[in-house]
Amino acid sequence: MSQDSKVKTTESSPPAPSKARKSIPVLDPSGDYYYWWLNTMVFPVMYNLIIVVCRACFPDLQHGYLVAWLVLDYTSDLLYLLDIVVRFHTGYLEQGILVVDKGRISQRYVRTWSFLLDVASLVPTDVAYVRLGPHTPTLRLNRFLRAPRLFEAFDRTETRTAYPNAFRIAKLMLYIFVVIHWNSCLYFALSRYLGFGRDVWVYPDPAQPGFERLRRQYLYSFYFSTLILTTVGDTPMPAQEEEYLFMVGDFLLAVMGFATIMGSMSSVIYNMNTADAAFYPDHALVKKYMKLHRINRRLERRVIDWYQHLHINKKMTNELAILQHLPERLRAEVAVSVHLSTLSRVQIFQNCEASLLEELVLKLQPQTYSPGEYVCRKGDIGREMYIIREGQLAVVADDGITQYAVLGAGLYFGEISIINIKGNMSGNRRTANIKSLGYSDLFCLSKEDLREVLSEYPQAQTVMEEKGREILLKMNKLDVNAEAAEIALQQATESRLRGLDQQLDDLQTKFARLLAELESSALKIAYRVERLEWQTREWPMPEDLAEADDEEEAGEGTSKDGEGRVGQGGPSGPEWLHRHPQDSHL
Repeated sequence: MSQDSKVKTTESSPPAPSKARKSIPVLDPSGDYYYWWLNTMVFPVMYNLIIVVCRACFPDLQHGYLVAWLVLDYTSDLLYLLDIVVRFHTGYLEQGILVVDKGRISQRYVRTWSFLLDVASLVPTDVAYVRLGPHTPTLRLNRFLRAPRLFEAFDRTETRTAYPNAFRIAKLMLYIFVVIHWNSCLYFALSRYLGFGRDVWVYPDPAQPGFERLRRQYLYSFYFSTLILTTVGDTPMPAQEEEYLFMVGDFLLAVMGFATIMGSMSSVIYNMNTADAAFYPDHALVKKYMKLHRINRRLERRVIDWYQHLHINKKMTNELAILQHLPERLRAEVAVSVHLSTLSRVQIFQNCEASLLEELVLKLQPQTYSPGEYVCRKGDIGREMYIIREGQLAVVADDGITQYAVLGAGLYFGEISIINIKGNMSGNRRTANIKSLGYSDLFCLSKEDLREVLSEYPQAQTVMEEKGREILLKMNKLDVNAEAAEIALQQATESRLRGLDQQLDDLQTKFARLLAELESSALKIAYRVERLEWQTREWPMPEDLAEADDEEEAGEGTSKDGEGRVGQGGPSGPEWLHRHPQDSHL
């Protein structure tokens, strides 16, 4: 092989992907890997927020576990460094599309405040240990700048958890604990600055039995801070200015904390009530309505039991209202995943198009019936069909006691009444009494909803009518002669409609031709009128005609004198015309 061919082969082959790109892919900010990494970052951030302050204010804690603190410090620093690497490999959305170009991701991250805070939180302030010693944890306070990652992790968890209200309460309690923890550390540090046991307000002298232990020091400080921040009272009176300032600051912080707690709890309670109102109907209004109209106690008891059943068993009757804010396709997918298996059990809907079933699923209305309540009675007009989701229903006689059959979960009834099948001897009337034996959950599909969906699927409508016809044949409820008569009548009607359509088309054609002729005549008339207007502009006005008449009367005498002069020696008439041929028209 020649050298040129080797060069061409080398140029045509694509470059091999680097190992770095394979090992560190770009993360989706809404994906699971990024979410779990945020949860991992909670631990180093919480460690620095809680332990560093405690070590700075309680010297015994710092001196007693120095090696453990150094290991934990640099482990958290390593996680901070890895977090910056993750930031450089976390994509972002642009025009709704995830950007995976690492160059663009890096440029965007470097220009944000987050990058400055992340770098500042990793400034190696620990180098000052060489001069100040390793027992100065306050040098690591810059690690607090990574707190936004903690808040981001909490926000993501709140949107993902199945119990957001419980998580909000737990998060609020954590914030309260951190505030009291910091306040207790500052209280102990202030007591050490002023002198232990100097007065009743500061921490007692560690020389007293039991107060020298580290656990006692922290618990006493935490208890004292809790008394102040909860404004419970029973706190010693401050004796020095520093103590007064500390108490005033704590009281102000307590007022703000109390307002925050009340607002957060009110929000949680409101969200819980809103969720209940969205899932379950409000029974208070119905109870008030029944009381105002003096509904009998038995019927009122049945209504209350029905509402109680919904709440206890978590039954929902307004699924569409709950899912209304989802996009249409996503709402359809959710409804399909929940109810498609139930709808596919219906015989007339089997082997139908998937898109048709998705449309029908969105039309299903959940209904709950109480024990002894009739779903339908014989002779009622059938405007909907029912699919049993849970419970048992009985086909009973007119007396309401004799049972002919029991229908269980997965069965259905009333499907024939919502399809217009020619020759159906029962028409659209119910042929049986259906009563709920216990609490029954049904899906209801109305005739109007089915007709609306089938209008877009004519082929499916034909298939469903054919299946319904087969069912009626098996039940001996299909009148073949009536069916043929209806088909003939329909064909005749369609023929007449086609004739009327043809006549209407002919009339429209003639009408259009008349309109065209009318427009042509109007144009011609307008043209003739315009031409006459141009011609009449050259005619003399009435004032000119009057002046001409005056001139003619004034010239009569002159013409008589002229005649005499002509007789005396002027030219004769024929001779004058011969001399002035241009005036011969006079």
